[in-house]
Amino acid sequence: MNMHLKRKIAFALLMGIVTTGIISFVLLAFNVGFSEKFAAAWLQSWVIGYVIVIPAILLIGPRLQALIDRMVQ
Repeated sequence: MNMHLKRKIAFALLMGIVTTGIISFVLLAFNVGFSEKFAAAWLQSWVIGYVIVIPAILLIGPRLQALIDRMVQ
């Protein structure tokens, strides 16, 4: 695996952690509010979101990047 591909995968994994963490926290807080079960519910939501978003980033991301590259040229 070349260095460029490794960097893209590492970026996708880390960006997925950050974005799913923030989004799941905010949506759960907004829709359900804070309670004694918030942390457990947030972690569960975070894991589900992460499992869904990583394949999406890895599969859809390159196509979107190619589309953007065509649009800005």
